[in-house]
Amino acid sequence: MGILLALIPAVAWGSLVLVSVKLGGNAYSQTLGITIGAFLFSIVMFFFSNPDLTPVVWSIGIVSGIFWTVGQLNQLASVKHIGVSKTVPISTGMQLLGTTLFGVLLFKEWDSKMTVILGSLAILLIITGVVFTSIGQKDEEGAGKSLKRGLFILFISSIGYIGYVIIIRYFEIDGWAAILPQAIGMVLAAIILTAKHKPFDKYALRNILTGLMWAAGNLGLLLSLPKIGVATSFSLSQTGIIISTLGGIFLLGEKKTKKQIVLVIIGCVLIIGGGVLLGYTKR
Repeated sequence: MGILLALIPAVAWGSLVLVSVKLGGNAYSQTLGITIGAFLFSIVMFFFSNPDLTPVVWSIGIVSGIFWTVGQLNQLASVKHIGVSKTVPISTGMQLLGTTLFGVLLFKEWDSKMTVILGSLAILLIITGVVFTSIGQKDEEGAGKSLKRGLFILFISSIGYIGYVIIIRYFEIDGWAAILPQAIGMVLAAIILTAKHKPFDKYALRNILTGLMWAAGNLGLLLSLPKIGVATSFSLSQTGIIISTLGGIFLLGEKKTKKQIVLVIIGCVLIIGGGVLLGYTKR
């Protein structure tokens, strides 16, 4: 059951950046729209589940939502530097490495020689996959600088995404209870971080749909965390990157040479392979 729950965000999140870019707008209006959509979803789920919202749940949930907004805003911001087909797999690789590291060191999720071997091999595949997706662009005029800028932005993004998952797991917050406080933190952070860029436009309204997609995936992830652990649930949730990556190339028409397309696809396969191996580290 936990595995199936973790696959919900694989589909929802695998399409998220692609859909958001297709709907239009800049990173600020897109992020605001997504958080509003997530907030609307959380209100419906609140009345459906009627969770026990303690002060700890409220505070940790809001902080988690703030972390997420930092992650999402910077991920979308990196698209203009390196494109969807590079942003998504590289971002995914960084997140997988970060959440796995915390899962192993903080939550002791690898407790046997076999899980250590499989996990180490998975990390090697993920790192190799990230390298494959990021090489090639530097050969283009001016692209090397954009790649460095994009990678730096993605690093900040990954800190936000990792924090949003780990803090919920550390305080053992129930997935149903976390949704509303988390969404409130997301919206508040989005308003504060995007206010000076005037994000309230038609693109923000369009991206409410993207927010509903994200919220469905988020629910699947939060419910899977206590069942199969951080390293497993988060890694499986990220395997939908192939959707955004190929979509960026073939649907958004991002310019790539044949060599770059091959390298990006190989990178995605390696990252997904690493994610699947992490799934086998489940205790």
